[in-house]
Amino acid sequence: MRRIILCLFVLSAVSLIFASQIKAQQYITLGVPTSLKLIEGYEGHKAAQLAAEEINAKGGIKVGKDKFLIKIEALDIRDGEPGVPVQEALLGIEKLILDKKIYAAVVGNFRSEALLAAMDIYSKHKVINIGTIAMTPKFQEKVLSNPEKYKYSFRNCLDSKYLSGYIQNMMKFISKQFGYNKVYIVTQDVLWATATGSLMEKWFKENGWTVAGFDKYPVGATDFSAGLMKAKSAGVQVIMPIFDMPTSGILVKQWKGMKVPALMAGFISPLMGSKSWKTFGSDIDGLMNVVFEIGYFPIKAYPPTVKFSEAYLKRWKEDIQSGHGAAPGYDTVYVLASAIEKAGTLNPDKVVSAIEATDMQGVVGRIRFDKSHQLIFGDNPKTAAVGAVMQWQNGKMAVVWPESIASDKIVRPSWMK
Repeated sequence: MRRIILCLFVLSAVSLIFASQIKAQQYITLGVPTSLKLIEGYEGHKAAQLAAEEINAKGGIKVGKDKFLIKIEALDIRDGEPGVPVQEALLGIEKLILDKKIYAAVVGNFRSEALLAAMDIYSKHKVINIGTIAMTPKFQEKVLSNPEKYKYSFRNCLDSKYLSGYIQNMMKFISKQFGYNKVYIVTQDVLWATATGSLMEKWFKENGWTVAGFDKYPVGATDFSAGLMKAKSAGVQVIMPIFDMPTSGILVKQWKGMKVPALMAGFISPLMGSKSWKTFGSDIDGLMNVVFEIGYFPIKAYPPTVKFSEAYLKRWKEDIQSGHGAAPGYDTVYVLASAIEKAGTLNPDKVVSAIEATDMQGVVGRIRFDKSHQLIFGDNPKTAAVGAVMQWQNGKMAVVWPESIASDKIVRPSWMK
């Protein structure tokens, strides 16, 4: 009889332990509906996965007395690819919501049209959405137009107005340091690039600069020499490029080959990461690029970027190559985890309120959202999220602005000295 009682006691104890283990293995599923074949989506997904693994390794998310692990479910909705209709991206998002029962979506849409349309889907299903790629200011307008309906959507990355502001700050800094005031604008002939170029053209003229020219190149262009020759003949001091196509690296090679005596300062996405130096080498030395959000490479003045860069490299065996999407994607998972724990519930309305009250240090700087659910940016990571200006200097990505995290001063190409 004693043996039977003992056996029953042991079985009961084992059952309780097993039951507690099952309870501990509850999951919160986060969806990553994005363009996984494009670098920002690819790296954003991996950054979110890294954050989930780190949180899980520490026991997961505490909700009341329960613990939940994070599961990532990614889907390639292809909305950043040419010719893919918005409706296809929306069907993918709804599929994640219904089939995978996602609690929230992170990283998210590439195209602004897709983001704006997706906000209605997230609202309908009460699924929290924190995007890190699409940049339209219409996002904020839509949130403010109906704060109750669209309260489930947030943006944890730069928008196009902040981008224009950073480019303007870069030009102010260049003008202050060197006295330059004559510029030539060259952009990719796509809406976001030409719109940025037009905004900057207006700003230059209103701030005492001379705009010597504004050239637009079709996607896939490989010869920029005619525009560079015009810029050289006009005696400009700055060439401002706005490109994200792979062939835009040729612009910088030709700039050096023709020894155009002007700083190359703007945004060329393919020349952001370490692989671009391996591809083009010293031909891109001296290029100045606006970084949308800090964090994709280590900045000694702000240690969280160092920790994240090292962790990403260790986990995925490669460096981050894009200056947009990855670091915010990583931070977003921590924002959600923190908000859920503070709310003490998975009720989406209460978690939304906790996200709205977020005030924490992330890889991109201090994370706080304004009333339109847009991440607040500034020039010091202690007070706001931060974009920056880096310059390729002898194979190193040197931060030259803002001064709060700068490691180096702007170096002019040897043929300008």
